Amino acid sequence: MEAGRNVAVAETLLTSMNVPYIVASPLLVQSIPQWKQSGVLGLQSVILYSLPELDGAIDTCVLGGLVGDKIALIPERVRKMTSRVNGWMNLRRTPPSERKITIMVYGFPPNVGAVGTAALLDVPNSLERLLKRLDKDGYDVGGFATDPDASGESLVAALAILSENSVITTGASKMQEAIDARIERAKKGDITTAATLARPGGGLGGAKVKAFDVSRDDLDKSLGKYMSKKVNRAWSEKDRGPGVSGKGQLVVSGIQVGNVWITVQPLLGVEGDPMRLLFERDLTPHPQYCAGYEWMKKPEEEGGIGSQAVIHLGMHGTVEWLPGQPLGNDRQSWSDELLGGLPNIYVYAANNPSESILAKRRGYGTLVSYNVPPYGRAGLYLELANLKDLLNEYRESKASDNVSGKNSHVDLRDAIWSSCQRCEITADVPLLISDGEETNVVTGADLPESLTDDIFDRWALAVSDYLVELQDRLFSSGLHTLGDTPTDTEMTSYLQAYFGEKLSEEDCAKAISKWKEEQEFKTKGQSESNVLETIWSSFQEFAMKFTQDQSLESIEESNNASEEKISEHDVIFAEATNIVSLLGQTTEELDSIMNLLGGGYIKPKPGGDLLRDGTSVLPTGRNIHALDPYRMPSAGAWARGQRAAEEILRQHCEANNGAYPETTAVTLWGLDTIKTRGESIAIVLSLVGARPVKEGTGRTVRYDLVPLEELGRPRVDVLASLSGIFR
Repeated sequence: MEAGRNVAVAETLLTSMNVPYIVASPLLVQSIPQWKQSGVLGLQSVILYSLPELDGAIDTCVLGGLVGDKIALIPERVRKMTSRVNGWMNLRRTPPSERKITIMVYGFPPNVGAVGTAALLDVPNSLERLLKRLDKDGYDVGGFATDPDASGESLVAALAILSENSVITTGASKMQEAIDARIERAKKGDITTAATLARPGGGLGGAKVKAFDVSRDDLDKSLGKYMSKKVNRAWSEKDRGPGVSGKGQLVVSGIQVGNVWITVQPLLGVEGDPMRLLFERDLTPHPQYCAGYEWMKKPEEEGGIGSQAVIHLGMHGTVEWLPGQPLGNDRQSWSDELLGGLPNIYVYAANNPSESILAKRRGYGTLVSYNVPPYGRAGLYLELANLKDLLNEYRESKASDNVSGKNSHVDLRDAIWSSCQRCEITADVPLLISDGEETNVVTGADLPESLTDDIFDRWALAVSDYLVELQDRLFSSGLHTLGDTPTDTEMTSYLQAYFGEKLSEEDCAKAISKWKEEQEFKTKGQSESNVLETIWSSFQEFAMKFTQDQSLESIEESNNASEEKISEHDVIFAEATNIVSLLGQTTEELDSIMNLLGGGYIKPKPGGDLLRDGTSVLPTGRNIHALDPYRMPSAGAWARGQRAAEEILRQHCEANNGAYPETTAVTLWGLDTIKTRGESIAIVLSLVGARPVKEGTGRTVRYDLVPLEELGRPRVDVLASLSGIFR
């Protein structure tokens, strides 16, 4: 109900109902053959996917489409939609203690110690937190939650053992022995094994291997004639793919903890070419990949795991990247086949909405966002730090030489140049020497004798500026643990990265303190109005420090300036307190997973990064969506796009004697547009000399041309190249 409608009402209604919001419809403006050939396109994708997702829609199914001028339903697609609804209803009908859940972690790239890793997420600790929360909410996790020696690190270590080729070759029946043997080695001090395996019971909390040897014939029966024929055509007996035992069986393995089965997602392709499936649409997943998902779904009484839901833990897996329709799954889409009617709870990084839409749309993922780690400054180290010292020494030596008349600074040139070459900075900050009308780039190991002080000094200054830029760059520091509230230090890192010098460390500490006080008030049952009164009172107290030492006359003289200063500070401080409060809600990441396992609904949120996209992306633990097409470009993207367009024109004019370009080519990438909230669209509009006109809700209602008198330059035609996702 975005795009001008009442968002709050929709969210309140759906939250109160607490049932999955599933969208299924035939294509109203697209034919079935066109969908089969190219997927869901254009306006139809906005109607069926983009807009409903703004309200938290999941599991969108195409039920049919136009045949001539009539709408026809496809019975198989109707059955698909029914199976997915039944999957969620099955969760609601089953008591928590009886629900069977699969948690799937990743091990890509293979054989390099990557088992149990995900982007920006501490998987072992998150896995441990998740299992303990499941136990708290009444799920059967065996003795893991009550065992003081149980560790997520041990579970991941055990999964890594099961993923070793030497262990897979022995088959399912020998896998428990392999883990037991590794536990004994750990107890004897073997440093090549995980230290936590030396704990009593291996730190596994009673978890045991549950694995299967699956024959190709059994897989064919599970897949059915149509899909098994495709697999057998793509993967012959000679090219069986990974995950096969010495006896030719497909090995499906994991760790059973009560009613929870923990497994590693099968490898995507083959060793040496793991991304093969992404680029060969006619290829199929290898047999063991298919077996992993098929046996996860297969009822326990039929020899499978019998999972009622799967949790893909972290960003990101591969099932959503399998061959099939680019948008709008059909019977031939492998993600559609392998997930079947299984609810897919996909724990995904909040800052990557562009790829999350593939998990949501192609992989039927109900997304639960997790927070990105706090930000830190990159700093300088090793050779870069040495280079900075050399440049400082050069400047000091040059200043000293100017007084003494010596040339000692010249001796440092070669050292600075050699250091820059070792750091490969010369590629980013080239040293240029003019020779008449030509300008040459210095590339040799030695500096030319003709190099003057002025040229070298300008280049050295540029290198210093470049190092400052490197030093101040922000990066995500550490990993996030699912459901963990940031510490005070981490909260301060977020605030300092967001506000920079606008907010002091003292103010950061006060904002965090105010949030903690608010939490205490809520815990004690104090009303919201009293909390707000307390916060307002603190603002007043804080403002008093600006006036307490001034006389009445000085206050009256500086009244206007003082009020503006206090008002600006209060706004920043209030925003900081709000950010801390939103970051403090990361515990809702686990709450949302629990609610989804009960067949419930979680609130939607735009995905993105706090620094780039602001507070709209918080709190996490939400079903993130990628974009609202009616709100592009955002205010920030519009400002950035205008600056980029101005820079494009400036550089062209400088290179062409002040002449403006007649036509400029701009590539509109879908993923880039989502990440930047429409920055490339803003560039196009700015070049043409147009601007978005928005109504009070922030919805773009039209685009107006800027009058030439106001624009102050000719309009520039734009040749736009549109990517498939953008279309």
